[in-house]
Amino acid sequence: MEQPDGFTQPGHEHLVCKLKKSLYGLKQSPRQWYKRFDSYMLQISYKQCEYDSCVYVKSLDDGSSIFLFLYVDDMRIAANDMHDVLALKALLS
Repeated sequence: MEQPDGFTQPGHEHLVCKLKKSLYGLKQSPRQWYKRFDSYMLQISYKQCEYDSCVYVKSLDDGSSIFLFLYVDDMRIAANDMHDVLALKALLS
């Protein structure tokens, strides 16, 4: 077993985590995932739509907007410029 990429701590490469219980399949799993996702979107300056909590909007410097639509575990991104879409995809990966 190895530490996941990006989580390796220098000098502690030999350490791993013991999984007490799988998060997958638990009834609270979707809520925990959504809370983490929502927190990250707000951190990167997106605003949640007040009428639909699964729609996030960010106004860009050029006056345009970028939208992220979330449905269960699927996302759709809408923007005028493909560069903006790719930048958001990079932030989410």
